[in-house]
Amino acid sequence: MIIDSAKAQDIQIFNEDCQKGLLKLEDNAIDFIITDPPYFIDGMDNAWNDKNLKNKASKSNVIGGLPVGMKFDRAQGERLQTFMNPIAKEFLRILKPGGFCVVFSQARLYHRMAMSLDLAGFEIRDMLAWKYEGQAKAFSQSHFIKKDKNLTDERKESLIKELEGYKTPQLKPQMEPMVLAQKPKIGTFVQNWQKYQLGLLNTRESLNGKFPSNVMEVSKHTRNCESEEKIEHLTRKPVQLISHLIRLFTQEGHVVLDPFMGSGSHAIAALQNHRKFIGYEIEKKYFEIAKDRIAQYIK
Repeated sequence: MIIDSAKAQDIQIFNEDCQKGLLKLEDNAIDFIITDPPYFIDGMDNAWNDKNLKNKASKSNVIGGLPVGMKFDRAQGERLQTFMNPIAKEFLRILKPGGFCVVFSQARLYHRMAMSLDLAGFEIRDMLAWKYEGQAKAFSQSHFIKKDKNLTDERKESLIKELEGYKTPQLKPQMEPMVLAQKPKIGTFVQNWQKYQLGLLNTRESLNGKFPSNVMEVSKHTRNCESEEKIEHLTRKPVQLISHLIRLFTQEGHVVLDPFMGSGSHAIAALQNHRKFIGYEIEKKYFEIAKDRIAQYIK
């Protein structure tokens, strides 16, 4: 669907699986990809079920980075990479030479996301980090000790005291990694720039007045307006952060793509910075939220 407005002639959003939508895009049609794919943890995969995820969050106050009970599941990373491999190949095809691709990930599975892009032919330029104030997720073992029928009460008491302060291996999360990948340029940086205006980053763009860093500190609670507070999406990224990334790697008039659009924050960021935007969102609920946000913004 294309938003019906004279001001929105450069915005195209589709309620469609990006795996189908990307195939319709021409080679070398996109200047920049910035996206937040499903992480394949705790149900956040290609079978995303918003209701089930919210039930988990309401019970534990967090969407965890490991399965229930802290049982490490190597298959999560394998499923993520299997899902991303063909998508990464499409990313490479549709990006212009020298174009950048920024993909959010999860610390424990970052390497899988990076590997998909690497195998597709991208140059992995850096790991970026969104720094924020997170919520501790580590768990004490006291509950499990108390339930252990093989231990005497005396041993339980001593073991609980011995393990005081020791918790499951989850440090307080304060960053979310992003893969910074680049499609190989044609010729030198200057030659590629002359043809595509891509391949270099704008070091005049900064979050804090200093030379731009690969660590980007933006509060999770940063909002452009009060209406954004009412938007329900479990993994929404601040518009301020996305705007910063768009300005770092693109020029006005460039085409920004988000294949996993969610509630449309990346579209708003593109609009704010005078970029064109293409977005795909498979879930109808979030597509409608994104559509409404964009329509309100371009009035």
